[in-house]
Amino acid sequence: MIPKGFRAAAVEAQMRYKNRLDLGLVVADEFQAAAGVFTQNVSQAAPVIWSKSRIARGRAILVNAGQANAQTGRGAADRCLQSAAAVASRLEMNADEVLLASTGIIGQPLNVEALVSATPSLVKKLSLDGFNDFSRAIMTTDTVPKTAEAEVPFESGPQPLIWGVAKGSGMIAPNMATMLGFVLTDAAIEPKLLRSILSQTAEATFNRITVDGDTSTNDSLFILASGVTRPQVITGGREADIFKKALHKVLDSLSRQIIRDGEGATHMVEVKVRGARSQEEALLAAKAVANSPLVKTAFFGEDANWGRILAALGRSGADFEPYRVDIDIDDLAWIRHGLVFCRDMDATMAMRKKEYRLSINLNNGPGQDRMLTCDLSYDYVKINGSYRS
Repeated sequence: MIPKGFRAAAVEAQMRYKNRLDLGLVVADEFQAAAGVFTQNVSQAAPVIWSKSRIARGRAILVNAGQANAQTGRGAADRCLQSAAAVASRLEMNADEVLLASTGIIGQPLNVEALVSATPSLVKKLSLDGFNDFSRAIMTTDTVPKTAEAEVPFESGPQPLIWGVAKGSGMIAPNMATMLGFVLTDAAIEPKLLRSILSQTAEATFNRITVDGDTSTNDSLFILASGVTRPQVITGGREADIFKKALHKVLDSLSRQIIRDGEGATHMVEVKVRGARSQEEALLAAKAVANSPLVKTAFFGEDANWGRILAALGRSGADFEPYRVDIDIDDLAWIRHGLVFCRDMDATMAMRKKEYRLSINLNNGPGQDRMLTCDLSYDYVKINGSYRS
């Protein structure tokens, strides 16, 4: 179910790809608030720079796949303006109300001529049924669309919805955002509170996933609120907590779908660390394991090479005593006091599951955190070794 107050569409603009949807548009026919979080990469794409300064006014989202419009020189800002203006003129709104997002190859100028030419048919196709096409139009190396929804179960009154869509498969190690993510709700919420909730929820979900340790130049996450179903503005308290929980459900589902669809991935692994001196050190330890190429290739080979995990922990920056470390694979006691505790065959069998949890206890304090990762396979190298061709 799509929240009320929104329409979407997608077309084949042929900006880079041929014979596939590559240009999508979402419009809020009713608008109450908007918020966003963006990549912390110093090299930021032109659409990120454009949208960061306009997010509070955003009533439409224009997305292209195939060309990132990043590191494309002084003309990049002009191409953003032309793109937004082409849509805005047909929607009878200001160009500053059109948010932009791009995904694809860095360094290639945006094919703005093809985009502008496709705009009339794109706007004409806007409908309540256009969201499936939109979810496919934003894909690059993704193999499947990624969507999620949740009802906001307020204790009384109308029950609004939250719907989200994301793209991402490689170049995944978000920092304050996801690769590209777009969330819609027909609840009404105070703008400053919406920004705070989105940032906190992204931190707990999208900022806890990694495919390859690379933070993109284009990472952007937007949320638009129409207020159609629930016009009473949420300003805090119990209703804010309920909304935040529902949003977390949507973003957590999208983040897990991204990891399952990691380029060439065959296993999804949750790396959960506890017993660290602090939450910060727990996160350092979890990231070191989740991003380690040697650990990730062991996940792919279903190789119970526990020494790689201990080595990753040891260089993470977390303070611990190696001979106090315990590690479990789901319910299997694998490492106890820094030494192997079970048969290699039992650990190998546990690692053959498509999804499992690696639980690490540093036994050195109350801190805990987690990361969601995937294995590193032959196909990842094949995909990224010829991505531009």
